Amino acid sequence: MTNKANILWADDEIDLLKPHILFLREKGYEVVAVVSGQDAIDYCKVQDFSIIFLDENMPGLTGLETLSLIKEINPTVPVVMVTKSEEESIMNQAIGNKIADYLIKPVNPNQLLLSIKKNVHQHKIISEATTINYQQEFSRIGMQINESLTADDWMEVYKKLVYWELELESGQTQMSELLRMQKKEANHSFGKFVKQNYISWIQAPDNRPLMSPDLFKKRVFPLLDNDEKIFFILIDNFRLDQWKVVKELLTDSFTFDESLYYSILPTVTQYARNAIFSGLMPVQIEKIFPDLWVDEESEEGKNLNEAPLIQTQIDRFRKKYNFSYTKANDSQQGERLLGNVASLTQNQLNVIVLNFIDMLSHARTEMKMIRELAQTEAAYRSLTKSWFQHSFALELFHRIADKGYKIILTTDHGTIRVDEPVKVIGDKNTNTNLRYKVGKNLNYNPKELFEIREPEKAGLPSPNLSSRYVFALNESFFAYPNNYNYYVSYYKNTFQHGGVSMEEMLIPFITLNPK
Repeated sequence: MTNKANILWADDEIDLLKPHILFLREKGYEVVAVVSGQDAIDYCKVQDFSIIFLDENMPGLTGLETLSLIKEINPTVPVVMVTKSEEESIMNQAIGNKIADYLIKPVNPNQLLLSIKKNVHQHKIISEATTINYQQEFSRIGMQINESLTADDWMEVYKKLVYWELELESGQTQMSELLRMQKKEANHSFGKFVKQNYISWIQAPDNRPLMSPDLFKKRVFPLLDNDEKIFFILIDNFRLDQWKVVKELLTDSFTFDESLYYSILPTVTQYARNAIFSGLMPVQIEKIFPDLWVDEESEEGKNLNEAPLIQTQIDRFRKKYNFSYTKANDSQQGERLLGNVASLTQNQLNVIVLNFIDMLSHARTEMKMIRELAQTEAAYRSLTKSWFQHSFALELFHRIADKGYKIILTTDHGTIRVDEPVKVIGDKNTNTNLRYKVGKNLNYNPKELFEIREPEKAGLPSPNLSSRYVFALNESFFAYPNNYNYYVSYYKNTFQHGGVSMEEMLIPFITLNPK
């Protein structure tokens, strides 16, 4: 690694430090040595430095006084205090003034070198190390993709890919494109896996992975039966990578049990979330509770019956839990929710639905400004984290933790960024979702998608006797031949859901335990 960094070192005993300065120069650094704080300030006015070493106890301006004046000139330059003083008050003042490091004399050359590497070269070192580590892991992940035969195998593959996506992003490496290609390869194989196994999962629920209708029965009711009180918080469109960046904001208040589960198809609210709350597949909801199921062709909202569906599941398992249901779509509703937390703690179960991320993904499709703000996966994650941190959501979690309540945090489905149009032709009654279609007169290439010709076997209702469902695979989206070029350019690189991908189907199920 070439060292192009230049160093300013201010110490009234600079002559005694000449061996250290010579050591740094031999390592390739330029070092400007001065004997006072005022000299350091004068140099900072005419020259930029990569890092500054300051003695605290100098005649004239002290190190701390010099530090404050340097920060006015260049707020971002890392400043390292090098001093004989071990007084805690001086350390606190230095840290309060945002020093980069604190070294106590006598220092040895390697201490200086380590501080420089940490504060000047850290990003480059991390980037190089991350690149090497991912290169070594690349072939192992590739083997896992090829050998993944079970639902659990695919969860492990997806967790690894998300881990490396975040690592490569933070390391600012050039390997992100390689990872994107590997994720694409994984989704291609995952689609084949789902096509081979999905119907059997629905037909034999005792032998399937944890899926949407199983959550309350297998994960929530056992906790309630153990006299625990639960806040069940569902954030719509909430993916594993988004959870990982939000998690950083909650570590002071909670410990975490993290897992994944499989969303049912289609990976949309009407089907997946209603399956969670009812504990039933959609076709069962339609048959048993026809007044609570909303058909595709209906103009009625598709998620208006969530509280009644929760009640049906509690009643069906002969439970006596008292519960509340709250949905917050905006900050005003969120503030009301915050005000109600104390009263909600009287219930055994509180179900809360937060819709911001779903609205964000739709806004990104429809609004040019939001598209600009969330151009990449990293930007999309950043917007999610910013919303969580600066809205009512973070305060909600902290208040629940203060009450000592456990939180189950999950979602009904994820979302994927699409870029490959696939032509599907349907009649005027065909639904408008870009990742799945249901209809009786669909025309398509079956090799390009996952088709279900007998909906009931997949737990899905049939609007008509000849209805079939088709699901987009990988990063594809369905486009009609009419106005094709405009349609494709409008929806390409937008976030969509409804189909088959790891991002949509392998979704977080997190238990947050208050500290």
